[in-house]
Amino acid sequence: MAMLILLRHGQSIYNKKNLFTGWTDVDLSGQGKMEAKQAAQLLLKHSFYPSICYTSWLKRSIHTAQILLETMDWEHIDCIKSWKLNERHYGAWQKRDKDEVKKEVGTKEFIAIRRGYHTPPPPLLDGDARLPNHDPKYAKLNPKLLPGTESLEDTHLRTVNFFYESIAPKLAKGETVLVSAHGNSLRSLVMEIEKLTPKEITKVEIPTAQPILYNFDEILKMENKLILKTK
Repeated sequence: MAMLILLRHGQSIYNKKNLFTGWTDVDLSGQGKMEAKQAAQLLLKHSFYPSICYTSWLKRSIHTAQILLETMDWEHIDCIKSWKLNERHYGAWQKRDKDEVKKEVGTKEFIAIRRGYHTPPPPLLDGDARLPNHDPKYAKLNPKLLPGTESLEDTHLRTVNFFYESIAPKLAKGETVLVSAHGNSLRSLVMEIEKLTPKEITKVEIPTAQPILYNFDEILKMENKLILKTK
């Protein structure tokens, strides 16, 4: 039976500081590293061993997977990285304090953008150092693919594209797939797998380093869902 393990990265430095992160490539905090180890212990407790791993291009996602696999003594499996699993790009809100932004734009607009599906934050302007085209890791990508901001809908489109392109074929072979990614890229996958509406997904929150497991039948229909939690 195929299994998909979704894991949001451990707490990042920006999570700890209450800053919008998006595509900003910050590392895990000390707590985040511990959370990754705790996630590994949960998988070990239930004998859930991935056969392949996917991460984004952002180090908090990559390092969470590395710490988890090292803790499990399971580092031999392939780990494939894709920018399509990156966090939602928060545009001009990136690197800004969430409470300050909320005070600036008002609660209604803040919630509509942060938790809603269709509305993106204000975009970055041309020349802004926070734009992905200033980061050499994205130099070989078509510039038209690089966002200056994203709604959850935008994130959903690229993430689900990667799911059917790369992850679903592995699940169709009965593999156990680990995806170490981000709150919004994983919300996108949850939305697709559970067939949630844009209204329903606004209520979904993905906690850091808490494994979410899905089992699928031979035609990739979800059979059950399990969330592993520490006591």
